[in-house]
Amino acid sequence: MPDFLRMLGDRAMTKEQLLEAVEDDFELLPIVIDGVSSPKAGVRYGCAKVIMDLSEKHPEKLYPHMEFFASLLNSKYRILVWNAIAILANLCAADVDKKFDAVFDKYYGLLNDEYMVTVANVIGNSGKIALAKPYLVPMITDRLLCVDKIATSPHLTDECKRVIAEAAIESFNLLFYSMDAEGKAKVLSFVKKNLKSPRDSLRKKANLFLRRWSQ
Repeated sequence: MPDFLRMLGDRAMTKEQLLEAVEDDFELLPIVIDGVSSPKAGVRYGCAKVIMDLSEKHPEKLYPHMEFFASLLNSKYRILVWNAIAILANLCAADVDKKFDAVFDKYYGLLNDEYMVTVANVIGNSGKIALAKPYLVPMITDRLLCVDKIATSPHLTDECKRVIAEAAIESFNLLFYSMDAEGKAKVLSFVKKNLKSPRDSLRKKANLFLRRWSQ
């Protein structure tokens, strides 16, 4: 294991220091990517967090490794799946070869995951994807409109579904301008269903959305 990854695992180097080191020398990037596969949790999650931050600031530098990040959607470690969701959304800004399109179904299939955090991460990153790839807005809209049909689980209760609906409305705020008339009508119907939600913040978001877009 390279010294700086060992230092990260031993907490002799912070994630912030590693991020700065990679930004100073991007030849270190492949080593950090390898660190995501480390058996040591501190190295594995530290490297994934650094890559997530780098993907937001320097998507073009990480883009050649997009297939690897897509493979993390299948990881047995939920945190790596959550990191991959954000990384892939960030890399859409540099996706000249439409690599994300090839994993679209896998990515949005995670809306059926049994963990609320996974579902919320997909929804929360959809705005970035839509801004980078406006031609995907109709497909993204259709996927997000299905969140009220998600099955409950021990990790995804009815209250979790209300949190998810709230996140969907936030994303629809970013997508709405790019939707066609049919998509807008479907979204307005979805939002209206939440006007009487027992969740106060969801009711407020639904009201604000309709005030903004129902003119």
